[in-house]
Amino acid sequence: MSGKSIRLGLVILLLGLAACTRSQPQVIVITATFPSQEVANLPAITPQSPDQATPMPQPVLPDASPTPDPTRPAVAGGTAQQYVVQPGDTLYAIAQANGTSLESLLAVNPLADPNILSVGQVINLPAPPSEETVNFKLLPDNRLVRGPGSRAFDAAAFISQQAGYIRTATDLVDDQLLTAAEVVQRVSQEYSVDARLLLALLEYRAGWLSRLALSDIEIIYPMEGEPSPPGFDRRGLYRQMAWTANQLNLGYYGWRYRGLANIEFEDGTRLRYAAGLNAGTVGVQYFLSRNTTYRDWVQQISTDGFYRTYTTLFGNPFAGAVEPLVPPALEQPLLVLPFAQGETWFFTGGPHGGWGAGSAWSAVDFAPPDERAAGSAACYVSDYYTTAVAPGVVARSGGGSVVLDLDMDGDETTGWAVLYLHIATEGRVAAGTVVNVGDRIGRPSCEGGFSNGTHMHIARLYNGEWIPAQCDVCDAGYLTPPFVLGGWTMYGFTNQEYQGYMSNGRERRNAEQGRLAPDNRVSW
Repeated sequence: MSGKSIRLGLVILLLGLAACTRSQPQVIVITATFPSQEVANLPAITPQSPDQATPMPQPVLPDASPTPDPTRPAVAGGTAQQYVVQPGDTLYAIAQANGTSLESLLAVNPLADPNILSVGQVINLPAPPSEETVNFKLLPDNRLVRGPGSRAFDAAAFISQQAGYIRTATDLVDDQLLTAAEVVQRVSQEYSVDARLLLALLEYRAGWLSRLALSDIEIIYPMEGEPSPPGFDRRGLYRQMAWTANQLNLGYYGWRYRGLANIEFEDGTRLRYAAGLNAGTVGVQYFLSRNTTYRDWVQQISTDGFYRTYTTLFGNPFAGAVEPLVPPALEQPLLVLPFAQGETWFFTGGPHGGWGAGSAWSAVDFAPPDERAAGSAACYVSDYYTTAVAPGVVARSGGGSVVLDLDMDGDETTGWAVLYLHIATEGRVAAGTVVNVGDRIGRPSCEGGFSNGTHMHIARLYNGEWIPAQCDVCDAGYLTPPFVLGGWTMYGFTNQEYQGYMSNGRERRNAEQGRLAPDNRVSW
């Protein structure tokens, strides 16, 4: 594809991130989980020089004694850098990967047509900031990720003891009226974000736990604090909590696994994340920077900001936390392909978000071999079954999801777990069922998450953390095992969600969203 121009209209970019479709006949699958809600949230700003940033005050550290994290290489500030465009790149993805905004990227690139990029084109990046964030750790990773100990927290019991609006709040989600506790629990499970963090942020931003009298904005947009950008409907507690969890994951996994090093504010102020931080703190710092001025954010990340609210509600976040969540020498157990021997399925999606675009790109997609009549609906319940990739016990089953717990303790937040998504209610394995390799899990459909074409989405977690299928930009202390299914190793392209291939010896299968290309057919 060298030298080939890539059309990058912003409207096409939005649709591409939301659906990830391709123009080819007999398309059978689109996306896996909720599409990114960030692409259109691009405030107009005037970038400032890094030297204009106000030096960060260093807060007084609390008594908590967090475990040191692996040392990250120091990043020199003040020297402009460049990026060479690769096939499939977008300006938005380049900006996000480098901790800057689309506006800041355009400000240092006088492009004749910003909607067109060419492979091999050199893109100037804003100079790395010279100032760092504070190195005060707000939370351990185990208090952002829904990991060991998270299941023991009873959100419903906790909410019942609060005096504020949250006790009686409800939200209509997928035609079901859910209590606030049910909403928080659902978002916590879907995004694998600890429920205590979601509740503490809800209190910090909108006072839902302590106050009865709330403004309309605080009720409808409690986390954003203002109406969502045009084109996005994030009204109500579920959508606000889902947006929050996705932002937390964007910071957490972006820093941990995708090389995110900088943070930028609407006024153009840019900072480097301090070398002594951990992913959990970066995730919270990133979320708190959303819809917030730089000066307000400085206070929010101090000991008198969000940290005070969290500790008031839940005590010292570092007490009893498992650190590190992912051991440096982690190995994946043996996993087979997630369908029956003798069947030919289609590899339709390379590495992408486990749940939402913010999580680690831990998932891949397969579509079943149903013979569909021309013009038939893209969403249907398959006649074929997805199967267990390893022995385990079903820790959770419902809402289109099945979570297979491989350490057999029934707790998906400890050890290895495998998420199957878009599994139809009819024929889906029940929670608590012990399965062996090849046992039926359920039939692919469009149920659960976001999908407009029948397929199966499969992802890995360890101690509740989404484990990326491939980690080619990880620092030495954060390497993860490759995603291998039945001898096939999954590979993705940098900054290109859903794009990639799988290889087994000399054989290779490309991620293609159709039935006509023979290079996406997989069997065993």
